[in-house]
Amino acid sequence: MDLRKLKKLIDLVQESGISELEVTEGEERVRIAKSAPVGVPQNYVLPGAPTFLAPSGGGGAVNLEEDEEEKAEGHEVKSPMVGTFYRAPSPGASPFVEVGQSVKEGDTLCIIEAMKLLNEIEADASGIVKAVLVENGQPVEFGEPLFLIA
Repeated sequence: MDLRKLKKLIDLVQESGISELEVTEGEERVRIAKSAPVGVPQNYVLPGAPTFLAPSGGGGAVNLEEDEEEKAEGHEVKSPMVGTFYRAPSPGASPFVEVGQSVKEGDTLCIIEAMKLLNEIEADASGIVKAVLVENGQPVEFGEPLFLIA
């Protein structure tokens, strides 16, 4: 494939709303993927997440320490990679863990699919699962909290 065709394909991906394009001509294959620029924060809104508003009394400052202390109770199991979060080994199976279940260090908590590989994520602390912080099938970022274990 010549350089002019590649340039046109790259321009097509940049100008359109698509994030990935793969073209095969005979034995030649080209895949062009557009990703978010490094350093640009991605904002995600979780359903049911609390919304904080400043009081209308004119104080201006909001004290969030109480909410942060409640959130900080327990150990957060964080995602070691970017991928897709799955609570169960297959779509019809029961989840690896449920809220309120006791887990030991090394128990499988979930699967993160990254580049078509299924990676089992294990508990790095023993305790009781207090919360599952991600919805099944949702994308996760590196370092994003997945579970809260107390």
